[in-house]
Amino acid sequence: MEWLLLLLICFLLLSQPNNCSSSFSFNSSTPLCHSHQSSALLHFRNSFSVGQSPLICDLYSYPPKNSWKMGTDFCGWDGVTCDQMTGHIIGVDLSCSGLQGPIHPNTTLFSLRHLQRLNLAYNDFGGSAISSKFGGFANMTHLNLSESSFAGNFPSEISHLSKLVSLDFSENDLRIETPSLKRLVQNLTHLTELVLYGIDMSSVSPNFFMNLSSSLASLSLHYCGLKGRFPDNIFHLPNLQILRVGYNYNLTGSLPTYNWSTPLKSLGLSFTEFPINLPNLISNLKSIKELYLRNCNFIGSSYPTFLSNLTQITSLDLSYNNFGGQCPSSLLNNARLTYLDLSHNNFIGQLLDLSTNRTQVSSSNSSSNSRSVSQIPSKLVSLCLSHNLLNGTIPSWLYDIPSLQDLFLDNNQLTGQIDEFLHNSLVALWLNNNKLHGPLPLSISKLVSLCELSVSFNNLSGNVESKIFFRLKNLKYLEMSNNPLLSLSSFTFATNILPNILYLQLSSSNITEIPHFLRTAENIGYLDLSKNQIKGNIPKWFLEVGKDSLYNLNLSYNNLTSIGHLPWKYMEILDLRSNMLQGPLPVPPLGLSFFSASRNNITGQIPSSICNLSLVNYLDLSYNHLNNVIPSCLGNLSNHLIDLDLQSNNLHGTIPTTIAKGCYLRSLKLNGNQLEGPLPQSLVHCRKLEVLDFGNNKINSTFPHWLETLPELWVLILRSNNFYGTLSNPKTKFPFPNLRIIDLSHNEFHGHLPTNLFKYLKAMMMNASANKGELKYMGDNYYQDSVIVVMKGLFIELVKIQSLFTTIDFSNNNFKGEIPKSIGELGSLKGLNFSHNNLIGHMPPSLGNLTNLEWLDLSSNKLEGEIPVQLVDLTSLAFLNLSENYLFGQIPQGKQFNTFTNDSYKENRGLCGFPMTNACGNDEGQQPPPSSTIQEDDFEFENGFHWKVALLGYGVGFMFGLGLGYLVFSSGKPIWLVNIFYGEQDDKVRRSKKNARGRTP
Repeated sequence: MEWLLLLLICFLLLSQPNNCSSSFSFNSSTPLCHSHQSSALLHFRNSFSVGQSPLICDLYSYPPKNSWKMGTDFCGWDGVTCDQMTGHIIGVDLSCSGLQGPIHPNTTLFSLRHLQRLNLAYNDFGGSAISSKFGGFANMTHLNLSESSFAGNFPSEISHLSKLVSLDFSENDLRIETPSLKRLVQNLTHLTELVLYGIDMSSVSPNFFMNLSSSLASLSLHYCGLKGRFPDNIFHLPNLQILRVGYNYNLTGSLPTYNWSTPLKSLGLSFTEFPINLPNLISNLKSIKELYLRNCNFIGSSYPTFLSNLTQITSLDLSYNNFGGQCPSSLLNNARLTYLDLSHNNFIGQLLDLSTNRTQVSSSNSSSNSRSVSQIPSKLVSLCLSHNLLNGTIPSWLYDIPSLQDLFLDNNQLTGQIDEFLHNSLVALWLNNNKLHGPLPLSISKLVSLCELSVSFNNLSGNVESKIFFRLKNLKYLEMSNNPLLSLSSFTFATNILPNILYLQLSSSNITEIPHFLRTAENIGYLDLSKNQIKGNIPKWFLEVGKDSLYNLNLSYNNLTSIGHLPWKYMEILDLRSNMLQGPLPVPPLGLSFFSASRNNITGQIPSSICNLSLVNYLDLSYNHLNNVIPSCLGNLSNHLIDLDLQSNNLHGTIPTTIAKGCYLRSLKLNGNQLEGPLPQSLVHCRKLEVLDFGNNKINSTFPHWLETLPELWVLILRSNNFYGTLSNPKTKFPFPNLRIIDLSHNEFHGHLPTNLFKYLKAMMMNASANKGELKYMGDNYYQDSVIVVMKGLFIELVKIQSLFTTIDFSNNNFKGEIPKSIGELGSLKGLNFSHNNLIGHMPPSLGNLTNLEWLDLSSNKLEGEIPVQLVDLTSLAFLNLSENYLFGQIPQGKQFNTFTNDSYKENRGLCGFPMTNACGNDEGQQPPPSSTIQEDDFEFENGFHWKVALLGYGVGFMFGLGLGYLVFSSGKPIWLVNIFYGEQDDKVRRSKKNARGRTP
């Protein structure tokens, strides 16, 4: 027999002085003697460098590989399995070994011809291709190469492994083509487990899975880019117990509706287009234990009252749907439940109190005072109820589940204190964005397995003692921001805590120094200390913190004066805005994608080294004292640069044409400098440009009609320059298709207003009511921009630009002629300012069609005639200025016109009636007529925000009301700051950027 022959050969070899010497030669296709197998295995492992394993390897216990030593019995090595009869290596498990580097085609691994099981998951093979030689293991039954940084095409040779029972290539950068998938399905007839999730299958048809073996028990194809119709017969495979095809956003199909007898125990259809009748589905899934239906297409009844029928369920995900009502108590009463995710729904009310009439969790039924285990989910491991509308206190039973590892209750309206935890099993605790108060419980110090803790945006108070964190050696993620009454003094001055912290957010925490314990945070990657009271110079020791790991650093909104050299070579995001930094601009790390040093006291030139930031997407140096020309080398950044903000400096010279080289810009702001010359016509190549702000410069040019062709341009601000000439007819067929804000004020334009231009401003024609309930903002998909809008010398910052916000400001020019009737077609217009021109004629009655108009300024012109009575129907109008014209006749009465003062009409000597002092004809008094439809305290607009002070007229009251109007949306509370300035001050712009950490089961 073969194995006897091998034993004899090895016996002869071992009797030689040099053991397995060169007397015999072996190639990769010849079985080796046992000592050569151990050498081959050691050589394979030692061909890689060893780095840090993924986080998942830390969370779960994988056997160490420390026993791999030459001269020892390799059959006893960790992860090695030998055939008891022959002694051949038949199993190798090197998962989570931190292996780094490519697998070469001639590696000694492929000489282990008897391998039946191979697991190389959770390593980093550097984007290398999967060698075709993996198809040469004739006896292979189980092959796992998942999450190991392979790349390229799926090797068709894998289909040669005819004995394969389990195949897992998931979470690699692989692409599978139709021929390879076809051979795989046809040849691997013994497969019971096929796991290919995360592999690109966008070019193949799901129909090829129709021929999968009837022996298949597990099929995982989520995140594969599958599209089209999924084969119906898969649902009828007699042995199929696990089916996961979620996160294929364009995948659809039909679930069986009757006579469906299935052994399915786990089903995942999240983020697909399958039409799902949930009651019908549950009635068919008699054996289901795991059900993942995140963001699905539910039909029929969608309220989950019938979930009590899921008597066998252990894992359930119904997140990101529109379920409402009370949180289903039947689920929380399920003693088998281990995982429940109902986040991102609309559940309301308090969580059911399951702890009535009990004293403790008990496995014994002998005590009448102990509650039955079946009353609560006593095996619960993970509970996620984030982003709902839950209120009340956290029920006491949630503190007393010994198996609970993950508790996510963030972004609700929970109140009360955080009680003491009675067990130390928690790994993740998220309570942020609630209304919790009181101290941080001391029992947190006993949660020795805790990896994530977030209590930000609450009303917590008291001192946070450093001793709470002494034992939390595993804590990697910590958020305690925005608890204004919480004192972190003891915490920040501690030096021997949180050695393994990776993510730390302490913004708005009233701290005055950089926390001392960061000295030992060697691997920290994310650090947010913004909006505190840290002042002076950055300590030198801090520049060594996370030198090889820090990728996001936010020190904005402090009082720092100097930061010194920036050594972090892997940093991607650096935010230094709104400090007191002095001197020249610090040289940023070269790998940055986001860099902001705005609102400081930085002086000197923009250094040419800034042009070395070849990966930068967002560059903001605004509101400083930079005083040179704009470096032409900024064009070198154009392949990645999305947002360039240099406004409010002392930059001079012309705008370099290279700024639009290979242009990907979405936002360009140069407002408030001393720039001159014409606009560079190369900007016409910036087809994605949305915000263009060149206001408050010395640009001398006619109107740049070539801007009309930019398809995405949303905001155009050219105010306070030296533009001149007429605004002639548009040069393109459909000019400015997305323009919502245009400000040409304070220039030298003359001639008639551009009638034909107004006819084509499509984005201003849309009826705001058509988008009721949809608050969309510019930059939702990549960033959120901001802009300054001006109303009669008042500047207000919109740090989010809402799609419904549309304004036209042509004031302070030399326009003449009549106001075009076509202006009345701009139905979504919020603000219109034609003041300080030479306009004549009558006010067009079509202005009464602007039902969303909130301010109108036609002052300081030569308008004549009566005020159109149609303007009374403008119920959103909060500011009106018609002063200094030649208007006459009676002022219209009713609705908003009852709120305007004499200042709205002054120096129109022909006007009469309220609120003017001169009466019209038989008027007996000038008191405003009563209004029963508009109340100051409850005035509300259709697009979802309240205007609390609209009836105060204009001026400070109006501007405050305007601020509330755009800051207090449907939530009814401010979510960002507004800056209001008086007079011709510099514009101020602030970007609001939010990072959220997603969690997907």
